[in-house]
Formats: sequence, structure tokens, C-alpha cells
Amino acid sequence: MASSVSPAPLDHENQIFLDLFEQDGLVVCARGLGIDRLLLRFLRLYCDPARLVLVLNTGPAEEEYFIEQLKIDQAAHLPRRVTNEIPSSSRYEVYTQGGVVFATSRILVVDFLTDRIPSDLITGILVYKAHRIIESCQEAFILRLYRQKNKQGFIKAFTDNAVAFSTGFCHVERVMRNLFVRKLYLWPRFHAVVHSFLERHKPEVVEMHVTMSPAMCAIQSSILDILNACLRELKLCNPALEAEDLSLENAIGKAFDKTIRHYLDPLWHQLGAKTKSLVQDLKVLRTLLQYLTQYDCVTFLNLLESLRASEKAFGQNSGWLFLDSSASMFLHARSRVYRLPDDKGNKNRKATEKTNIKEEKEQKRELVLESNPKWEALGEVLKEMEMENASSESLGGPGRVLICASDDRTCAQLKEYITVGAKAFLTRLYDKTFGKNKDREEAYPKDRKAAKSRRDNARESRAKKSKTEYSKPKEKKKKPPLTLTQMVNKGETEDMAGEEENPAELSSSPGNSSDEAQSDSLVLHISSSDAYYGILKEPLTVVHPLNGCSDPYSLTRVLHEVEPRYVVLYDAELTFVRQLEIYKASRPGKPLRVYFLIYGGSTEEQRYLTTLRKEKEAFEKLIREKASMVIPEEREGRDETNLDLGKDSALVTVPTDTRKAGGQELKGVQQAIVVDMREFRSELPSLIHHRGIDIEPVTLQVGDYILTPDICVERKSISDLIGSLNNGRLYSQCVAMSRYYKRPVLLIEFDPSKSFSLASRASLHQEISSNDVTSKLALLTLHFPRLRLLWCPSPYATAELFEELKRKQPQPDAATALAVTADSEILPESDKYNPGPQDFLLKLPGVNAKNCQSIMNHVKSIAELITFSRDKLAEILGNAAAAKQLHEFVHLPFAEAVSQGKTKR
Repeated sequence: MASSVSPAPLDHENQIFLDLFEQDGLVVCARGLGIDRLLLRFLRLYCDPARLVLVLNTGPAEEEYFIEQLKIDQAAHLPRRVTNEIPSSSRYEVYTQGGVVFATSRILVVDFLTDRIPSDLITGILVYKAHRIIESCQEAFILRLYRQKNKQGFIKAFTDNAVAFSTGFCHVERVMRNLFVRKLYLWPRFHAVVHSFLERHKPEVVEMHVTMSPAMCAIQSSILDILNACLRELKLCNPALEAEDLSLENAIGKAFDKTIRHYLDPLWHQLGAKTKSLVQDLKVLRTLLQYLTQYDCVTFLNLLESLRASEKAFGQNSGWLFLDSSASMFLHARSRVYRLPDDKGNKNRKATEKTNIKEEKEQKRELVLESNPKWEALGEVLKEMEMENASSESLGGPGRVLICASDDRTCAQLKEYITVGAKAFLTRLYDKTFGKNKDREEAYPKDRKAAKSRRDNARESRAKKSKTEYSKPKEKKKKPPLTLTQMVNKGETEDMAGEEENPAELSSSPGNSSDEAQSDSLVLHISSSDAYYGILKEPLTVVHPLNGCSDPYSLTRVLHEVEPRYVVLYDAELTFVRQLEIYKASRPGKPLRVYFLIYGGSTEEQRYLTTLRKEKEAFEKLIREKASMVIPEEREGRDETNLDLGKDSALVTVPTDTRKAGGQELKGVQQAIVVDMREFRSELPSLIHHRGIDIEPVTLQVGDYILTPDICVERKSISDLIGSLNNGRLYSQCVAMSRYYKRPVLLIEFDPSKSFSLASRASLHQEISSNDVTSKLALLTLHFPRLRLLWCPSPYATAELFEELKRKQPQPDAATALAVTADSEILPESDKYNPGPQDFLLKLPGVNAKNCQSIMNHVKSIAELITFSRDKLAEILGNAAAAKQLHEFVHLPFAEAVSQGKTKR
């Protein structure tokens, strides 16, 4: 295995590093230009116990990769990770040891608020994926706390997602404001320094515009016609939608689903059934486009047949299935897989299509099994590589091959295609999908015998020569739950396991059985981030997915470990194309040839070109914004003039002495709110702090937010509210809040862009039921008359409401709030009595919240209460009718009470 030594920095990387090192700012690079390499270089610089540098917005897989790379570089002081496994009492010691620290955002927020982290000792903060730093996120909260307590340290931010800044008004300026930086560094691919350097070290690129088969072209044309018709219908049903975003070009892009959700989610509950059906149809049609170019003819036909079967089974009504384009699509999809004896090449069978569908089961099918055109192009590329490897002594021996496809399923199909050939693979897949056919089995016995012969010869050859030497397998990680697609892929791979002893030992070339001589030169295995792969001493061919790996740097690892001489881009992916350019430029003098396979004139090509165009337009917009951007001098927050760090708005005036004649002496007091630790998973604490209110984090057992000594707030989302009402937990929480606080509050947050209902339409006219959520909420307010319900449409509105509720009120005490528990003996001064008898007393007839206090002040126990006469009770309660109800309830026998009730009726 090749050692993963960090390559030398490139020219443009040096310039970016020097600019950012000299002055803090936000760096926006083009995708694939190596933003991770830039961050790694800063990490390498600050791996020193004399400094303390925090890294924000990285995930566990990314942190593991960076630590691994620094270990390879033999860094003296490796970064450390602060997670919930480290107790809070030990974290201060971890921070004071210096160096680079990766910590979760929730832990850093709490540590800053509790002064558990030495803020004055922090050298600076590095922010990864900076385009995500919005005002309400935890990272923005951390940066605000950092700048309040440390005016000298640096803040350096990195991102490679320029398209994220193209939405919204002044998006990049808002992000820079949250980052407290003044400089914006833009590095697109067309930057003069980047372009000139990469042009001098560009790899040899072979573009292969593969021609789709006539049937594939016809199917693509049909899908695009249907897609266009659905878009027109959607615009007619919803004139308010942006016509530009609903173009056919955007509809075939990857981000179209997100665009549709952005527009329709706020109105989803108001939309008609037709609009919802059209949205679902668009999703299905986009999937069909992907399957057409991505997978084989059998998989595509199976998807189409499944759609038609589901329409019949579930009674759904997708109008596009009845269009002429749909009939043409089904016809050509079947023609790629099989042909009926009476077809005779006649493809205009619209009138007799239904009859033929019924007769298909009775007639004997003649299998066609059209091969994917890209497979044939891949086979030609592999043969070309093999011929060059046969005479590659001048280059230091045969070169390794890396094949990159879109996802795991495509990789599995390529593996099987290279292993057994197209006919054998499609035959097996047809049997598995549509059932076995004896006539078909007799038609293709030679392919199976040839595939078996190639496998046997390969095993014998390796047993004699013993040339395969595997590297030590990587330790297997615990795999996450499989998605539906992964389950299908896993099923296909396991199905092959019965025929193949070890996938890494199989070798074959796509073609006839006479190509057995290639068995020692091409060795194939699928590589993913969750499994190890074998490295052979002889030339290796590795297939790796571009997307879907749990490890975001899996492909980067494979690229540097395998060090391929040939890279085949079976699917076009912009980020990896740029990554290959950087890879070649960092290894000058070493040959690299890239084969770029793409369907000419296809939606695949259009998606790739659209991605390029949108990134270019995003950078052009950023360049224009940077030229006209007005940034105040105090943006970095290094002095007290930055308004985002000021607390003047949160100062309230409270009287210090009310006994002074002639007026009151007023004093400014900083507002504060006591917040439960668990609430730091939400956006609300950050927004409260942004309004200038101090946050005091403690572990509360009663309530989530303590606004004043009297106001306690329990925050619930809609889903939490329904769940807590159903399991009774909310009742217990309200009991505790009402017992220890004068003004208990239930805050219900909802998203105004998403509809919700506490009851179904069918139950709106029914009687009150104990199983109904609305009824439970009404009973809750009746049982707790002092409980107040607040409905807030967003965390922003909640933060503003909290500020209003606290106005001219005393500040809460964190120690007091911490001491209050559900069974605490520390009660408010007004609550001197045991809670159990109080609850029992309130259940008695004639006793209510007004006269309950009077009873407890005059009676020592329930036993004493039942000895009082009616007149004594009337004197205590202050109401003769209430005294009569209570006296009769206590003293009247059951039989007499029943008879009196009947008499009254």
C-alpha cells in the first residue's frame, strides 16, 4: 500500500494561506480545489501546546481524517476531541493543555457560558463549512461569546460551496457578520493564478462522448416530454410559483426537489390533490431519468413495470401514464429487454398494445438484453489500458486503475460486468427480476460455461504463481442501518457470493472467453468506507462510488493509497474532477490519464453543464457583491463599538430603594435567563443571547427557562406536546411548575411554514373525549387555572416575547432554580404546606383555588376538617353554599346521597 504522505502545497494554496494568515476572513473556494488541504495546513501550523485553537463545524469522520493526516506528518501535539465522554470537571484541564481542539458545539456553548474554558488563552477559532453559519446556529453563538470575552484572537473561516451564497439577500454579508470577519477571499476555478498553475500540470484527459442507443434516446425524449407537460400543469395550478425555477433545465438537476419544497411546504396544507400528485409525478420522472442512464435495461424496465403495478394496486391516478409519450416509453423499454416473435421490428403498435401485453405471458419471449453503451466504452478503455500495461517497462511497470461511478449500485453492476461479461450479468438479473425461463437458459449456456471457465483458470493460475499479496485489512467499522437501495445492492452482491469465492481474486475482461489471458492483469474489488479491500502486488483495478459513503474522505484515501495511473470517470462529478486536477498537480512528473465517459446529448451531460454554470454564476455574483460591499471598521468585534456584542439594550432600570422621598433611585441591571442544559440543542438560547440577555446554564428539573423568580416556562414543539399529553408527562410537569412558581407558562413553538392540526377533521364535531389531544389540552387549562399558554411561530418570536415578559421584572437566581426539584422540600414562601394534602383538598366539592388557602390556614389536617360543622365551614370558606357542598360530601351516606339526587331530578 502506498504511504499517504502529505503532498507539497500548490502555488494558489500558498497564496490563499498567506492572505488568510495575514488577516482574518472568509475563504470561498471552488468545489474540489482542496479546502480541506487548506484547513489541514492551518491545523499543522497550530498543533502546538503553546497555542489553543478551536475548530468548529466538523463531523466525527472529518476530525478522524484530519488527525490521521497529522499523525502521518508526525505532528508533535495531535489534536484532541472533546465530546460528552469527557466529564465537565476534566474539560478545563484539556483546554489548558493547548493545541488544536475539536469540540461539539453544544459543549463549547456551555463551557463558554460557565467559564469552563479559558477564553483569554484562546489563540483563535477555525470555522469549517462556513456557509452554514446563520444567526441562530450554535456556531454563531460560540463566536459571539468568544468575541465578547476575547478581543485579540483570530477567526478564520473556510467553505467550498459558493452556490449556497447565491440565495437570499446579502447572504454572504450576513454570514460574514456572524463570523465577525471583514475580508472576503474568492478563489473560483477561473481565477488567473489557479487556472495558469493547473494548466501547467493538467492530466491527460480522454473525453468519450458515448452515444445512447436509439431506444434509450426515444425513452429519454418521452420522459422529457412528460416532465415538461407536468411542469406546465404545475404552473397553471400554482401561478404564484417562480416560472424560472420550474424550467426543464432545473427540473433535471439534483437540487430541484429542494426548490419545490422551498416553495410548496408553507402552502402544502392548502394545495389541492392535483398539485400534490404532480409533485409526486415529477419525483418519479426524475428517478426514471436517472435509472435510464445509470443502470441496465432490466433494472429500468422493472421500475417501469412496478410503477404500473402500483397504480393498479393502490388505485392511484397519475395522468402521465395515459399519455402517448408514456406508451412509447413502455414500448421501447420492453424492446431493450425482449422481443416477441410477431414483432418483426414493427414499433408502431399503439392500437394493439393492450392485446400484446395480455399475450406476452402466453408467448415465448426472445431475449434482447441490450447492453449499456457505457459498458462497451468501459470495456474498450480497459483493453487499451491492458495493451499499454503490456509494454510499460519504461514507466516502471503496469499502472493501477481507479474506476469511479455514482453510487454503490452502479459499482456493483460494473463489478459484475467486468467479472462475467454483459450477457451473463443481464441474464442472471433477468432471471432474478422476471423469473426463470427454460427456453432462455438453453439459449445462453455458452456464456455461463465461459464465465465458469474463466474463473477456474484464474484460480489455477494464481495457485501456481502465488502472485497475490494482500495488505493488512482495515478494521471494520460498525455499519449504519442500510437504506432500501443499499439493501438491494447487498442482495445482488450476496447472490454472487455463491458463484465467487473471493471478489478480489476474480479477474476478467468484458468480451469473449478467448480473453482469458487477461486474468492476471486486471483484478477487481469494490471499495467503500465501511469495508476493507485487498491491494495486490500486480496491477490493481478498484471500483469506488463517488457518493453515498459514510466517510466523506473515503475516495481521497483510495486515490492516495492506490495512486492510479489511469482513472475512469464512469459518471461525471464536478468535485472529483477538480480533485483529480489537484492530485495531478501535487505529483509532478507522474503520469495520470483520465477517461471521461458521458452520454452525448443526454440529461446526464446537461446536469453536469448546469452545475458548472451555476457555480460560475455564483462566483460572479460574489465578485459583484464584494465590489459594492460596505463593511464597518468594528465588524471584527475587537472593541466595544460592535453593536452585535453590546448589551445596552438588555439593561433594565429597577428601583433600589422605594422609601426615599421625592422619587426613586434607579439602577441599570443586566437581564438574565436561567436555561436548562438540554435546551442548548435548540436555536432559542442563541437568539436570546443575541438580544443582549445573559444565559445561565444549569440542569433544571422543573421547567426549561426561568425568566423571573415567578415565571417558569416549559417549551414544547407540536410533536413534543402531543406526546407529552398522551403519556401524561406534561401533567406532571405542570403540577411541579404550579407548585413552585406563581406564573407557570407552557410555550408551544410551531413552524409557520408547515401546517399542523391537533385533531383530525373527522373528530371536530365529536364530543369531548379523553383520547383527544384537544380535549386533553382543554382539561389541562381547567385543572391548572394559573397556567398560561403561549403560541410562538418561531424561535425569533419566542426570544422577543421573553424579552417583553422580563421587562421591569427582577432577575432569576440560578442557585434557587437549581435547588427546585419535583419532590423538593424547598418551597416558595407562599407555599408552606404539603403538596399531597393540597391536591386532595382541591378535589373536594366546594373547595377551589380561592378558598383553599383559607382552609389550610385554619385547619391542621384533613382529619380535623371532617369534624367541623356546617356553620364552621361556612365561616372558614366565606360561602354557605360551598360549605354545604363540602359538609354533605363528607357526612352524607351514599344511599341517602343517591336518593336525594333522584328526588332533585
